[in-house]
Amino acid sequence: MVEQQEASDDAVMTRIGQAIMLLHGGDREEARNRFGALWSEIGADGDALHRCTLAHYMADTQDDPGDELAWDLRALTAADGLSAAEGPGGEGAGGARAAEHRDTPAVRAFYPSLHLNLAADYLKLQRPESARIHLQRARAAAVSLADDGYGGGVRAAIDRLELRMREE
Repeated sequence: MVEQQEASDDAVMTRIGQAIMLLHGGDREEARNRFGALWSEIGADGDALHRCTLAHYMADTQDDPGDELAWDLRALTAADGLSAAEGPGGEGAGGARAAEHRDTPAVRAFYPSLHLNLAADYLKLQRPESARIHLQRARAAAVSLADDGYGGGVRAAIDRLELRMREE
């Protein structure tokens, strides 16, 4: 039963990955269609990592900045839901250290990018104060990123958005 669930989870992430490849290949409409179908299957109460990943990339397929913000907020809500399930400081309801959810490190690595995207969304919507708040959160969360291509890319994007906001 557990193996079947893991295989199912892997299949969902594979399908999300395929839609991401379409998005990165320039086919935003097909990626948006596939993400939408997957969101319907997963549902609002589905696996947190699936919802976070899917909503994070679905935001990038949106033409309207308000829709982009809504999807980025869904991604953050999914990430926060997983973090909240651990309890404050990673402790369960009984006060004992809870076992870390298997997806917590993956979702934690999303936080800098999630807040960066929200900052960019709010800037597009001419809400600079909200943009600044999320940019600060992105920078604070970025300290947990590895010194690799992904971490460097996110930190560079944070720097670029900060520079852009200063110029405006």
